[in-house]
Amino acid sequence: MDRTEWYLEYEIQLNRPGLLGDISSLLGMLSINIITINGLENAKRGMLLLAKHEEQILRLRSVLETMDTIRLTKLRKSKLRDRLAVRHGKYIHRDSEDRKTVRFVRDELGLLVDFMAELYKNEGHKLIGVRGMPRVGKTESVVAASVCANKRWLFVSSTLLKQTVRSQLIAGEYSPDNIFIIDGVVSKQRANDQHWQLIREIMQLPAVKVVEHPDIFIQSTEYDLDDFDYIIELRSHEDEEITYEQVEKNQFEQGSGFSMFDF
Repeated sequence: MDRTEWYLEYEIQLNRPGLLGDISSLLGMLSINIITINGLENAKRGMLLLAKHEEQILRLRSVLETMDTIRLTKLRKSKLRDRLAVRHGKYIHRDSEDRKTVRFVRDELGLLVDFMAELYKNEGHKLIGVRGMPRVGKTESVVAASVCANKRWLFVSSTLLKQTVRSQLIAGEYSPDNIFIIDGVVSKQRANDQHWQLIREIMQLPAVKVVEHPDIFIQSTEYDLDDFDYIIELRSHEDEEITYEQVEKNQFEQGSGFSMFDF
């Protein structure tokens, strides 16, 4: 029988010597294997576990709930955010009102890249929006995640190197294994009808599409924010406000200094 991966998280109430050893011994007696362990925020500790039978987990829960040195906070089959939390020692923070909106600050670029890479690895349709002010690291993170996921990335519209607005792809670029990157501001300000037709074709592909500035993108398309599977927000610091007047102004000024490349 295949083993199932579980996520255990607890808050330390009394950090006495030997606490981790006691829990490890308990897991050993129940024949549960520890894959990874790490300290988390707010005096918490997270573990990824392997167990053959759910009864082992039920017994573990009953014992942990009697311990006065810890407070059990999570014991469930592992999810992506659990694996990343243990790997990085940090939680992925979701918007309290819109659960598909995930928030990061610039100090968490490693966590962000890892998160996006895991999203890329799952095949099929996936539409991801990325919000953030200029020069915060949006495009660089999208590209870095593509490298981590061993995926090829294609700029459909971008200002990373030059003002790029594509109106067609060559045959091999229609692969569903590619990551298609679209800048909503560039497409809105500088695109022609052929470019928008290309975007419609790309949106029908069973591939990952990443749209920077999704709020601007939907103004020029038949799509809306409900069509996005994830909205990622990247800020320089937690209190930074993401506004679009300055974003559109910066993109226009950048574009005026370059010629527009139609491929």
